[in-house]
Amino acid sequence: MHGLFNLTSDNSSRYLLHRFATLFFVLTLLSASIFPIDHAYSAEQDRVPNIVLIFIDDMGYGDVEFNGAEGPRTPNLNQMAAEGMKFTDFYVGCAVCSGSRTALMTGTHYQRLSMPPVLFPNSNVGLHPDEQTMAEMLRDAGYRTACIGKWHLGHLPPCLPTYQGFQSYYGIPYSNDMWIDPANKRSDDILLREGVTQQELEEGYTRKDRVPLFRDEEIIEYPVDQNTITKRYTEEAIRVIQDSKDKPFFIYLPHTMVHLPLHVSDRFRGRTDKLIWDAIEEVDWSVGEILKTLKQEGLAENTLVIFTSDNGAAVGSSLPLRAQKGSVYDGGIREPTLMWWPGKIPAGSVYREVTASIDILPTLAKLCGGKLSGRRIDGLDISEVMFTENAKGPHESYVLMHGPGTVRSGKWKYYPWKERKTGREAPKGRAPSDEPVQLYDIAADISETTNLAEAHPEVCQRLQMLYDQHVADIQASRRPTAQLVRPEGAPPPLHPNQWKKKEAENKK
Repeated sequence: MHGLFNLTSDNSSRYLLHRFATLFFVLTLLSASIFPIDHAYSAEQDRVPNIVLIFIDDMGYGDVEFNGAEGPRTPNLNQMAAEGMKFTDFYVGCAVCSGSRTALMTGTHYQRLSMPPVLFPNSNVGLHPDEQTMAEMLRDAGYRTACIGKWHLGHLPPCLPTYQGFQSYYGIPYSNDMWIDPANKRSDDILLREGVTQQELEEGYTRKDRVPLFRDEEIIEYPVDQNTITKRYTEEAIRVIQDSKDKPFFIYLPHTMVHLPLHVSDRFRGRTDKLIWDAIEEVDWSVGEILKTLKQEGLAENTLVIFTSDNGAAVGSSLPLRAQKGSVYDGGIREPTLMWWPGKIPAGSVYREVTASIDILPTLAKLCGGKLSGRRIDGLDISEVMFTENAKGPHESYVLMHGPGTVRSGKWKYYPWKERKTGREAPKGRAPSDEPVQLYDIAADISETTNLAEAHPEVCQRLQMLYDQHVADIQASRRPTAQLVRPEGAPPPLHPNQWKKKEAENKK
């Protein structure tokens, strides 16, 4: 028989297999051209990206030109927006420092992890090392991990960055208006400035606004020269980029600025009419230097850069949003946000649905081939959103129980509490609403001026139910913080006012 499958010659069989393989290849190409494949990103298909996460302190929605700022000039952020994606409705997990950083690092609401909204040098707890941070997830996926800047999740073991997945740390461990804890280890060649002596540190000396600079787990400078801090963070980030050619890297750059007290280098001092604008312009310069370095090193097309802020403005502008830092009105928790990845994220794109800082961890796990720990988190993967500006948002509702609490659902923003008559959250130029709750149409009323609760009781009822469910869920599933470990015999971390009182008593 001479049927096709009855050939006995090895050469004939190999010939026919070759013909079939060729035919299959040609048909595959033709079908791909007729029916294009959806090229959704996956870490298995492409080389995993480098990650640079820039987290500004106290920068408001209206502090940047890409959101309409008219004071400071931010040309590098403008360019980043033109080359990447702007997120108009990006929320953080807390309206102040430590809670926001907890949500970012773990993808989990800070209340679920029992973290205080703000830690201080005399706090005795920090982020529990059993919680998976994005640094741990990326380190285990083969990344070099570096934290450069403000940590604020625990300033002693086991909560320092080097205990939480970062292979190196350079920065100030908390806010720059705080003070030193004498329990922290000091480098043998520590640089002491402004007349401070070793003896004073050993006795427990503290002064407000004088904070230490760390290298890994040691203090290398005290008090740090804050005028140079933005510049030095930037130089450190550039060095890590240039030294990381052999493996993917993750740089977490939580800037100290633009938190009070404001500081800028000589190059930026006096460039504008306001010190806050000078500080914003130096942060913009920093972003530009990092993007320029990535391009010069041939890494731009394989690097995802994320830019956002920890909470709303303290001294800058959150306009046109209502309120500022500390508030759950949008001015306190809705942040200026950009994502940049040339060739992957559509240039000049804008995403207008709700996304959040808790989403970054699961998103990076998807993009970078990382494995989540299996512990419950609150964030959702937004990788599809990053590559398609019209993708449906992952959050049907976003609930925060920070302060008096709030719910965002579609165009609605709901507050389960009555509008206040006084204080920084009080309405300006009008009397407060008499309604027991507040409901605003964010799409039509971005500044949250007109309370629609009376007109939409069914919406209020639905969102109140979501808020109550969220609170009950958090309270039923809290996980612990970690206790900071103080060296035996270390002086207590006295507040500066306590230290001054102690000094006065010793002089008597």
